[in-house]
Amino acid sequence: MQVIDRYIEEAVAESGVEEGICIVWVPHTTAGVTVNENADPDVVRDILYETEKVVPFADGYHHGEGNSAAHIKSSLFGPSLTLVISRGALLLGRWQSVYFCEFDGPRTRTLYLKILEG
Repeated sequence: MQVIDRYIEEAVAESGVEEGICIVWVPHTTAGVTVNENADPDVVRDILYETEKVVPFADGYHHGEGNSAAHIKSSLFGPSLTLVISRGALLLGRWQSVYFCEFDGPRTRTLYLKILEG
């Protein structure tokens, strides 16, 4: 899991939008995005550890590519987020960050942002 706040914040600043939303979209079936704590790195470790227990890499899956666990985790985390923009900045909680979650990599990935004023 990689913190991607900086990339999103830069795009929001460049857009000039003061009040609106930012949609974060990951067009991959084995990756996702989520919001969670960024103050204690053990939180990320715990998320990854527990997710691996719930959806282990090898568990008798039938998908021919051998990456079914990555597809399942992507579905659990989700491919998109809607973030609020207020006063020209992301409206995140004190301890929150946006994470890109790679479940089948490392790979080169694309992340789309759509910033809407309103």
